[in-house]
Order: sequence, then C-alpha cells, then structure tokens
Amino acid sequence: MESPPRPVIPWNLTYDATKDGYACPQPSSWPTYEDCLFLNVYTTKLPRHGRNPKRPVLVYFHAGGFYSVDGTSKFAGPEYLLDQELVLVTLNYRLASLGFLSTGDSLAPGNNGLKDQVAAMRWIQVNIESFGGDPNSVTISGYSAGGMSVTLHMVSPMSKGLFHKAIAMSGSALAQWAIPDHQFHLAQRQARLVGCPDDTSLKIINCLKTKTAKELGDSLPGFSEYRSDPIIKWKPVIEKDFGQERFLVEDPVTAVQNGRFRHVPMIFSVTREEFSYLAYTIVGNDTLLEEMDREFERVAPIAFLYERDTERSKTISENLREFYLGRGSLSTASRNGIGKLYADGVIGFGSQRGAMLFSDKNNQSVYYYLLDYHGRYSHFYIPGSNDVTIGPVHHDDLIYLFYVSPLFPKFNESYPEYQTTKTLTKLFAKFAATGKPTNEMDNVHWDPFTSMNKQYLRIGDTLEMKRNLFEERYKRWKSLFPLK
Repeated sequence: MESPPRPVIPWNLTYDATKDGYACPQPSSWPTYEDCLFLNVYTTKLPRHGRNPKRPVLVYFHAGGFYSVDGTSKFAGPEYLLDQELVLVTLNYRLASLGFLSTGDSLAPGNNGLKDQVAAMRWIQVNIESFGGDPNSVTISGYSAGGMSVTLHMVSPMSKGLFHKAIAMSGSALAQWAIPDHQFHLAQRQARLVGCPDDTSLKIINCLKTKTAKELGDSLPGFSEYRSDPIIKWKPVIEKDFGQERFLVEDPVTAVQNGRFRHVPMIFSVTREEFSYLAYTIVGNDTLLEEMDREFERVAPIAFLYERDTERSKTISENLREFYLGRGSLSTASRNGIGKLYADGVIGFGSQRGAMLFSDKNNQSVYYYLLDYHGRYSHFYIPGSNDVTIGPVHHDDLIYLFYVSPLFPKFNESYPEYQTTKTLTKLFAKFAATGKPTNEMDNVHWDPFTSMNKQYLRIGDTLEMKRNLFEERYKRWKSLFPLK
C-alpha cells in the first residue's frame, strides 16, 4: 500500500502468459487480487531468424478514475489495433487507497499507482525488443484517469526517456482543480470505512495493513458525497521530499508554463457529450435534483470539481449556475445545462487547457480531436429506451479502439461502426510511427492545434477540420479559473 513497486525477480522457467492476470482490488463482479501488477503485450510479428521488426509501441493506461477498471483484454481487447503494424501494451496499476494513499509524510508520500505505470514503462524499455517492439518509438496513451496519467508523465522526472509520443484522451491533469501535496483526509476516510483509528498516519497505516485488499477495494462507495460524485476521488500529489524517488515534484501547470516537460508530439481529445449523460440521473431523481437546486454552492464543487467552502468557490458556483442553468429553480428542463456542466467541469475544460498550455510551449506538434461519431453503441443509453444513444459520451472512443467484449459486439465489415474503427486505429498507428496522425483515406490534413488557431479534427461520419471547440463554454471556465 505505502510502498512503491519493485522490479520483478527474473526467472528461468516458462511463464504462462496466455491468460489475463487479476484486476486490482475494486468493487467488481470479476476476480480481483492484490497481486495485480500485470501487463499484456500483443503483437502479430515476433523477431525471427535474427531479424527484428522493431515496430512502434503503443502503451495504454486504462480509465476508471484511479479507482476502477483494468488493463485486461476484457476492456482493452487488442483485435482492432493489431490490424495495424504496432506492438500494443496494456497494464494494470494499483487503484484507490492501495495506489494513491498519501498522508503527506514519509509513511505514504503518494503516487504509487503512477509509479506502477513507470515500472511498466521501464520494463518495456528493457524487454520490448523481444516482442518485436522498438524501445526508441514508444507512444503512451490513456483515457480519462489514463489521460491524466499521460499528462503527468509529460512532467514527471521519473518518466524521462521512457516514451517519445503521447495521447491524452478525455483526461488532463491541467484542469481547474488544485493538485495537493497530500490526501490525509482520504486516508482518514478510508480508515473510518474499515473500522480503523483515523488520528495519525502511523495508526492509520498500521491498521489498514491488517485489512484485506478486498475490504479496501470494496469500500469505494463510502467515498461518494453526492450521487457517486466526485468522479475524481483520488488525485496525484506533489510529493514532499523524504529521500524517495518522487513522481511529481511541482504543479503540472507550473511545469508546463515554464517548459519543464518532455517535448514530444501529443494528441488531446474529447467526446461531444463526455459526462453529460449524468444529468439524466439527476433530473430523473427528485431527491438529487432538489439537493442540487437547494444546495448548489455545496454540491457544484463536488460534482464539477473545483475548490470548496471559500468565498471564491461561492462566486464560481453562482457564475456557473447562471451561465449554464439560468436564474430559476432547477427542473427536468435543466437537464441540458447540468449535462454541459458535467461535460466541461470533469473533462472538457481540463483537456482544452492542456492542449492550450502544451501547444504554447512544446517544440513538437500538438493535435486535438473531437469524437462526434454517433454510432449505435455507447456506454450510455437513454433510460427506458433500451438502445437509444445521445451521441458519443465519455469512454465511447474506446469502443472503436479496443474490442470491449463484455459490452459490445466485435465490429467487422458488415457493421457501420467498422469505418470509425478503421479510421481511429489508422490515425493512432500513423501517429505512433511518425508523430503525425495522417489518414490517406479521407483526404483531410490534420493540422496541429495552437492557442491561436484552435484547430481540431472532428471525427464523425466523415473527417473535417474545425475551429474554436465549445468556445463560449470554455471561455467562461477560463475567466473563472485564470492562470497565474
């Protein structure tokens, strides 16, 4: 729990890697286990007769808010991406308190889940040639919490030299929320949830060590404050120096503003709807809707992820409410505004700010895309409709990049969705190989994003270059959360 990962001890016998390893502890209907730090390597061409194909390597950090999901083949099936000439690596990292406990002292400095990712990247540098991969052409990618992870590796001293391109899908650590230097309050909450004392780091950690990983993982619902919000419960922390190898040594916004990051080609992205679908839950539940209406100044910072219990927070909440919801009471008619608040507050603004800040200082190109393809399948269907989607929501890019076998069919040429799968996987493969996401099929040149041109690629039924994505909405957030 409080220890960083250690390299695996080499072995001489054959290791059976034909099955997925365990997922890390979390509330789950499938098996989880504390011994969960596995990675999967997928390729269609191994070295042979002294010849090594040295294909580009695509590393994927899974989504799940730093407290759920995994990198196994259930949720990150390789079938679509392996139609391209690359080596795919997916991995697990420790979650929730097991991966992100941070007491602000030497007992638990924090960021162990992110250090797990670094350990996997170091393993790749040493071993990936044996699988036909090129250790000098590694692209890190991730979704949501995985996208946040990508932006953190851009500034982490531990990640230097371990990758050469980066893709942050629907996630960025350069958002409106502050990055703390500890999360002692979460350690205290974790302690209380499993019947441990909560007064000192030593007592908390000693007691948590007596609990099973399953007990800790299953306690996740106890961290919710409104509905299941906040969506981001654990954050990375700026580690104080206790002599340990530190993953994060300064605020990522500050680091990027001062050019202290890896200067590599990047892609940022958002989906059209992101977390807007959560508004259906709010307006469909009288208790939740009344609570948000009556206590907006308390609920909004929890749901939309900004500072709490300050005069500034009160001003921000008043401003956002008027801009997105008007001045009247909330009702079922507020669904659209609440949805846009979730879309922009949890994902959209942070991703846009990330693209802006990196493109201003990076000597390599930054690209930006909007997933706007309205397919038949989604991670959200309108309640009561069985199969009606509202358009691409959070996680829906992954339907076309990976075969998510528990939830969706495997697309082949007979599916309308097949073309989007081909488009996305080709764009990613070209970027992994060259640092430029080109696609000859559609006669569209994907121009880099800058803070001046604000160009992005809209991926719908066709591809087209556009400008000024959600300009007025993001402008409001920018005015409420100005940079120093």
